This record gives sequence, C-alpha cells and structure tokens, in this order.
Amino acid sequence: MSLKCGIVGLPNVGKSTLFNCISSGKAQSANFPFCTIEPNLGSTNVPDKRLKTLADICKPQRVIPATVDIVDIAGLVKGASKGEGLGNQFLANIRETDAILHVLRCFDDGNVVHVDGSVDPVRDKEVVDTELQIKDLETIDSRISKTQKQATTGGDKEAKKLLDLLLRYKDALNQGKSCRTVELNEEESSLAHDLFLLTNKPVMYVCNVDDASAVNGNRYVDAVRKAVKAENAEVMIISAKTESEIAEMDSYEDRQMFLEELGLKESGVSRLIKAAYHLLGLQTFFTAGADECRAWTIHKGDKAPKAAGVIHTDFEKGFIRAEVIKYEDFVNYGSEAAVRSAGKLATEGKDYVVQDGDIMHFLFNV
Repeated sequence: MSLKCGIVGLPNVGKSTLFNCISSGKAQSANFPFCTIEPNLGSTNVPDKRLKTLADICKPQRVIPATVDIVDIAGLVKGASKGEGLGNQFLANIRETDAILHVLRCFDDGNVVHVDGSVDPVRDKEVVDTELQIKDLETIDSRISKTQKQATTGGDKEAKKLLDLLLRYKDALNQGKSCRTVELNEEESSLAHDLFLLTNKPVMYVCNVDDASAVNGNRYVDAVRKAVKAENAEVMIISAKTESEIAEMDSYEDRQMFLEELGLKESGVSRLIKAAYHLLGLQTFFTAGADECRAWTIHKGDKAPKAAGVIHTDFEKGFIRAEVIKYEDFVNYGSEAAVRSAGKLATEGKDYVVQDGDIMHFLFNV
C-alpha cells in the first residue's frame, strides 16, 4: 500500500535531519537553504511491540513489520505559489503525498541560519499555509467556473452539491483558513477527496526543539499549539538533533540509557513514525504462524475481503470467510489451537470490519 507522508517546511528547519533519522534513505543535510532540491523517498518500519510478542510465541522463520513511506520535500519560501524559489516543484511534490508532516523550528541557535532571520514558528507556519492556500484557491476558482454551468443550466444535482462545497472552501480560504477546517458530512468528504486540495490533507505539526525541551516543549511550542487550536491537526515535539545522535548509537541499551537520561520513554522517531501511520488513516492486522509473523497494512474501516486482497488479489476475488482471533486472546491462550479450544476464534463474512490488531486467516476459492 503505497501511501506517503511528506515532510515539509521552510528551508533549514531540520526536515532532512529528521528524514535521515526516520528513514532508510539518506538525505543531504547542511546549514544552508535549499539543501534538498529533489524529493528524497525512504521507507521505514512501523514500530509495533505486538509483532514482537507474536514472534516470541510463534517463533517463526520470518518476521515482517508494516512500513510507511516518507518523502523529504524541498523547502518552501514566500511566493512559492507564484513559482518563487523551488515553489512549483514543492507544490507538485506535496500534491503527490497523502499526509503532511510540517516541521517547524522551535529552537534558538545562532549557528543555524533561518531563512527569515529570526525564530518564529507561527510565522513560518503561516508562510507555508498561505502558499498552499493560494494554490488551492486557484484550483477551486477553476473548478467553480466549470461546475457553475453544470449546476445552473443543466440542473445537475451532483454539480449543485459540489458547487456548494467549493464555495464553502473558497470562503474559508479567503479568510486565511485551510480547507481541512471546513466540516463535512460523509457525502461531502467523498466529493472533497476528488479535488486533491493541498490544505485538505491531514497534517501534523512537528515542533523541532532543543535537547532541553524534548520532553515538555517550550514557549515556541506553546505558541504553535495556540495557533493550530482551531485546525483538525496534531502537534508533536521532537528534537531532530537528539534523534540524530540516537540514530548513530549501535547498541539498543545505549539508546535506551540515553533516552532515560533525557526523561523520554521512547525515541521521538518511534512516536513520529507511529503517528504518521495513523495520520494516513492506516491500521494493522496480523498473520501469525511457524513460517511467518507479519503485520499487514490496511485503511481504517476496511472490510475482510479488502484485507484479504492486501495479501493476494485472489484472496479478495474468491473470498469465502475469515477466521479472526483477537490479539489479546492469542497472547492469553498462547497458540491458535488453544484459542480454538476455548471457543475464542470467530468466523466472519464479507461485511466484517477489520479491527486494529486482528490476527486473521482467510478461506477463499478461485
């Protein structure tokens, strides 16, 4: 399932440093603007303690985790929507992503230049937001001119619904608000998906802080939280510098000791990868046995045949039923045979909505 999170932000806020920490790719990272020009793509494993627990029980030959794709995109500057800097390239690259990790500089360091000469994460956020909003406004104005004709002269009911949505989006954008702030019903959400608007993508604001602020944040983080309160967005604190030091440590014990000294239970990278996975609307089901324990990625709300199709298209085409074991039951009873004997194995049909952590076996016929 090739869904991608794009790391965006102004030049020199720590995007590439963060990308190097969370991805198997190695982006160039340096103290000057536009260090990243071409987008860097990397894939990283999604940390999941449940998979290790299943592997400890089944002792399989292979253990395969879920993965998420991360894209490091060139820094954006004012005027990007008009082609300034690497604007056109930036906007094209971000349009191809499914969710946004917006990195904001929330630390003081005279040795690291800022493209605008001072540290102000709320201002930086607004620079990026404004450029994306301008581009979305262009897209919406173009769609309105086409849709108005269909809605008024042709009496097309669907066109009227779309026009109403477009006008609401335009009103929000003219107020300096992103499209994600507009509340939609289920039908409108389906219409919105086909518009591919930049400011409608799920977003997480990643506050890049100094070491001392990695646990509780600082005044810059507080300002960001206040600024995004009205948005449907999350805020995460991370120190890219600290994470890069952790990434260079070979020993798991050394990494854990370092985290404990900082007052952290797990690395910011682990938290960020898991958060990115959920930001994309993804969840995990497992297959578990002596040959392989594997985490499979599906969308939240997917039904059993769709999940079967992730393993193989034939499984979905010829789906008969799914045998489902809850993760907690598998751990408590210690084997599939014990779960069956206890009557805890459920047989589910085509309408079963897969739950995060389900352990599944599919019966099919093609």
